[in-house]
Amino acid sequence: MTGVASNRTSAGEVRGALARLRAAGAALRARPASATLDSLARLLDTWRDPESKARRSLDSALPEATGFTLEVVRAGLSHALDGTGGSDGSGWSGAALRALVTHELGGLDALEGRGMPRALGPEVTSVLLAGALPTPTLQSILAPLVLRSPVLARTSSSDPVTARVVAASLAEADPLLGNCLEVVSFPTGDGAAMDAFLAADCVVATGSDETVARVAERVRPPRQLVAHGHRVSVAAIGPEALRGPGRADVCNRLAFDVALWDQLGCLSPVSVWAVTTESGLVDRLAEDLARALAETQTRLPRGRVPIEAAAARARERAEAEMRAADGRHVLVYGGGAGDAWCVVREDDAAIRPAPLHRFVRVHPVPDSDALADALRPLGTRSHLAAVALEGFGPDATRVEAGLLALGASRTCRPGSMQSPPLDWRRDGRGVLTPFLAPARASGA
Repeated sequence: MTGVASNRTSAGEVRGALARLRAAGAALRARPASATLDSLARLLDTWRDPESKARRSLDSALPEATGFTLEVVRAGLSHALDGTGGSDGSGWSGAALRALVTHELGGLDALEGRGMPRALGPEVTSVLLAGALPTPTLQSILAPLVLRSPVLARTSSSDPVTARVVAASLAEADPLLGNCLEVVSFPTGDGAAMDAFLAADCVVATGSDETVARVAERVRPPRQLVAHGHRVSVAAIGPEALRGPGRADVCNRLAFDVALWDQLGCLSPVSVWAVTTESGLVDRLAEDLARALAETQTRLPRGRVPIEAAAARARERAEAEMRAADGRHVLVYGGGAGDAWCVVREDDAAIRPAPLHRFVRVHPVPDSDALADALRPLGTRSHLAAVALEGFGPDATRVEAGLLALGASRTCRPGSMQSPPLDWRRDGRGVLTPFLAPARASGA
């Protein structure tokens, strides 16, 4: 079966899907784990090919379904899957998947249970998808399958496409494994369908903190909950990059990070922190970033902006202009009716709302200690995801250590924020280990 369901799945159909997945899981666990790992590795290698059936399907359907332009879809997928922005160029490949299994579990012997406890996932895992980005959907589905836990995926209203393309790819590559993924779709307000969906042995919940909290109230032990709440990313540019001729290049790379997925992912930078005591350098960073975003728009045009988001962007731009008119050192670039981007040069380190869709704030901080103080509220709320760093010279190691201590799950250079490695511990946890039985996971 392909795993593709109707546009609205009833509670009875969800229960039927769970029953089929339990039966399919028994067959999956009866065959060698190496066969499943081989199939999943081949799937990742296939998805890296821009001319593959899966990638062409995404090119065809994602723009209309998500609002992203075709240029952004193609660039975003290539950047993440092909490793074009990663430090080692490995991307999300079959080799990277095998390395992940070795790093987190101990290798194929752990999956097979040879000489160590068998690494096995829950009988069935329900994955509550959120957002419009395809790569988190791909990873959320594949991770339980590596541990031979069949997956019931509920599509996000922002992306009804990717999970179904994954299901079709699996069914074509490995029919037995294809039987272990079913895709359902129902409104959040359908309590009966949600109750049936949350009856799985493990539930993956991705979304706002409020969504995750509501799911957590309904998923109690011995069932497992793997939660991914709200996260944001930022960039910090040090004195060496602010003063040197390379500032324009840094801004070009930051603009690329912002433009990919229209700033809607948790790895999209919402603010840039200029670490300097020279006010003029902050001004020039904001100017260069505005220029870079304008130029990037020609290569990666922004997609649809919902009415509510457009109103939020206009409101935040107007609020910044009011502060500027009040005599504060606040500068506003772009954001008008014909602009697909906006940069606000702030005069303080206060964290303000991020309306997204290529709206960036540039904040001044005098030194790296002030940077840590400014970002501490994000770390305290466990909301800090990635931080792009450049221009700190010999102080870079200390700055990075301070940000990781605040809870940042990743640091990287500008331009590579949207291409995390497959083994990225996005909430400080492994990719695979959260799906192990608690006793096995604690010892992994």
